[in-house]
Amino acid sequence: MISPVSQITLDKARAYRLGRFREQIELHDVAGLLLYDPINIRYAFDSSNMQVWTSHNPVRYAMILANGPAILWEFKGCEHLNGGLPGIDEIRTAVSWMFMTKGDKAVEGVETWADEIADLMLQHGGGNKRIAVDKLGGPGLHALETRGFTYVEGTELTERARSIKSPEEIELMRWTIQVCEAGMARIYEHSVPGATERELWAHLHFENARSGGDWLETKLLTCGPNTNPWYMECSNRACREGEMISFDTDMTGPYGYCADLSRSWICGYRPMTNNQRRVYGTALDQINHNLDILKPSLSFAEFNEKSWRIPISTSTIAIQWPPTASAWRMNGLSFRFTLISMRVQCRAGLNKAWSSVSKALSRNKALKASSLKRRFW
Repeated sequence: MISPVSQITLDKARAYRLGRFREQIELHDVAGLLLYDPINIRYAFDSSNMQVWTSHNPVRYAMILANGPAILWEFKGCEHLNGGLPGIDEIRTAVSWMFMTKGDKAVEGVETWADEIADLMLQHGGGNKRIAVDKLGGPGLHALETRGFTYVEGTELTERARSIKSPEEIELMRWTIQVCEAGMARIYEHSVPGATERELWAHLHFENARSGGDWLETKLLTCGPNTNPWYMECSNRACREGEMISFDTDMTGPYGYCADLSRSWICGYRPMTNNQRRVYGTALDQINHNLDILKPSLSFAEFNEKSWRIPISTSTIAIQWPPTASAWRMNGLSFRFTLISMRVQCRAGLNKAWSSVSKALSRNKALKASSLKRRFW
């Protein structure tokens, strides 16, 4: 898929994002903002070289000075990858000081690195020695402190800056969502019996990669009994006809924006069973209810107060006892989910819920209610 976003829109988004970082620098009274998180570097400059690798190897960084330039330290030989990016005032060769790249020269590396950062802060800081940093290892932090600089936690600055989107950013985000939807369509087309969870997940990777996207944060696609408990990674399990397939995309797509979409459907395109339809309908009620209460000026506290609540009623916990294999699985949405759902509710509701569960348990002498009650609470 080829992006329809214009260069004008892209450049406006770039300028807005760099401006948001500069606003936070001024607001928090720091002389500079040092960035190691590749997501923040992408936000500031739209520079995206080796983002996954540099997320766990601190060898590429940037700094925005309050009264000075915005500088990117790039790998030697990779400078050309940043051509045409308007927010970068200067590109320098990155100085690494981690053991993997420097070995027994790591101590010398961090001193060289710190001297360069300190020199820029003294040139452009106007005497202000407060420096905000989003991610920094111990050796780097200590080296700056020994040079008289005060460390300020930079994550708050970057998160607050990124929390308000411009109209141009929203346009970029909409395109990322379109790419994600195309990837989900590929998953749906291949949701046939025999396809493994990993095979289905690969279709989202494929569409994202060929459309200019970056990576998937997680591997949350499961089917049948693997759907509960949630947060299981996709496996080699083959999906069976009639089972529920559920996933959460967590896709970092084109322009570095995340499309975090969740979908569920039936393997083999069969109609849902009654249990599947009931649970799916409950989830849909939650989404529609919470969408309806979202209004401008609504606070997070008010949203939480008005948001959809998991129902607690005897109908919610009605079960067959002893349970059959299908009753336990419910095609991937087991009875255990009911207990977990009730457990997160208010304690007043729990007492009533436990009374109903106890009555059901009393029909089976093989299980002791007291042992399950300990697990339940």
